[in-house]
Amino acid sequence: MTIRENLEQYEQEYLSPYAALSKNSKGRMKEEEQCDIRPVFQRDRDRIIHCKAFRRLKDKTQVFLTPEGDHYRTRLTHTLEVSQNARTIAKALKLNEDLVEAIALGHDLGHTPFGHAGERALNRVCPLGFEHSQQSVRTVDRLEKDGQGLNLTYEVRDGIRNHQTSGRPHTLEGKVVRFSDKIAYIHHDMDDAVRAGILTEMDVPSDIRAILGSTPGERLDCFIHDIVTNSKDKNDIVMSESVANAMKNIRQFMFENVYKNPLAKSEESKAEALMETLYHYYLKHLDEMPEEFLELISDGETKEQVVCDYVGAMSDRFAIAVYESLFVPKSWQI
Repeated sequence: MTIRENLEQYEQEYLSPYAALSKNSKGRMKEEEQCDIRPVFQRDRDRIIHCKAFRRLKDKTQVFLTPEGDHYRTRLTHTLEVSQNARTIAKALKLNEDLVEAIALGHDLGHTPFGHAGERALNRVCPLGFEHSQQSVRTVDRLEKDGQGLNLTYEVRDGIRNHQTSGRPHTLEGKVVRFSDKIAYIHHDMDDAVRAGILTEMDVPSDIRAILGSTPGERLDCFIHDIVTNSKDKNDIVMSESVANAMKNIRQFMFENVYKNPLAKSEESKAEALMETLYHYYLKHLDEMPEEFLELISDGETKEQVVCDYVGAMSDRFAIAVYESLFVPKSWQI
């Protein structure tokens, strides 16, 4: 018996009857030989960590565009916090940690530069539309490894596609990541907003603080304990009514006071204009994109989709550098 088979047997004997077992995966889009050491979801996790799109997350905006300071979250640190929340919940509920970690680490691989400002810009100018959850799946299916994709399992791809509030994941592990994503951004966006001087903890309405706590740490602890307590021995991932309502209310508070705050969002219109300009430029100058994207067009992909792929994959820093190279005059010199 291989190491992988021993680990699969351990999953079957130890995990919850509601957990997704590695050996019962619905498989990959292209069949391939199993690893003798790693079960399929662990292998997917490793593929995501080693892919280029994962590395680019370190230079992509979470909420605050190019903030002055070392401690504001990026898309990468957000992803790691989602993964940690999800693993804590999965371990407590005896669900498949490898699966939740793979989904969590991959859920934002298709996110644009400049956060949701970049996503709005591409969705507005591209006739095909743009949604980062769908683009994350396209990234792992089609864009990585020079067009070969990562060939991930159905369960990981399903969790990535359905990680947003409107999503309906088919596994409990996917549902754990869906909650963990919201928990993470509520936790760290509030922390960053306080650090930036946009909010103080006392600005949070007292009825929310009474239920969730008065610090980011207390709220994080409340959310995770509530999910674990209310989901134990159930074929679902749920919150208590009071905490679910408080989460809804604090998200609304964050939208009104942080996500739409003029101070925090003062540069977003510039970011959107930059993204739209790059999209239109490359639509007219396809030959200036890297060869791997031109091959997608040769394979029958529409130019609008591929330009979205290229511009949407950029990091904040690279997008700004490309824009400056194309449109900002340089000093003349001999």
